[in-house]
Amino acid sequence: MIFSSIIKSDLGNKMKSKLIEIKDKKEKEKIGNLVLDDLTDWFSIGESRKTYIEESLDKRFLAIFLDDKPVGFLVMKETSKDCVEIFVMGIMKKYHRLGLGKQLIEAFEDLARTLFFSYAQVKTVKRGTYEEYDKTNDFYKAMAYKELECLPGLWDENNPCQLYIKYLGEK
Repeated sequence: MIFSSIIKSDLGNKMKSKLIEIKDKKEKEKIGNLVLDDLTDWFSIGESRKTYIEESLDKRFLAIFLDDKPVGFLVMKETSKDCVEIFVMGIMKKYHRLGLGKQLIEAFEDLARTLFFSYAQVKTVKRGTYEEYDKTNDFYKAMAYKELECLPGLWDENNPCQLYIKYLGEK
């Protein structure tokens, strides 16, 4: 799976984006580390970043590149025969608000539909807990994800888990 497009950066220059499904575990690990190490506002606990990356190695992994440099990724996790989850997603901070996250979500949803999933879900920290996560909540809502429920004890009392879902269509 390969998608490409041209985006315009905040500096006015045009960059070519390319989205690829990565299959090689070493490449997944390299991209995952590169991106998550840049996102310590969201992924501040090193052990947690390591766990996300380790658990991503056996899952579908979409990566987005700008001018052949990896700048983001999304990992797909099957949670049931009908639902797939955005297990972990990140875009390097300096590339936020360029439409790359939207490209990743759209590619994830297209892939999920081809695999006959009817629903997508994502977990994040509940709005009002941390400013960075308020932006994350806004992003998922802009991508038409709906609040399903808050699971305050899933992670810990300082990080109440907000679960979002999206209907992708019938199988």
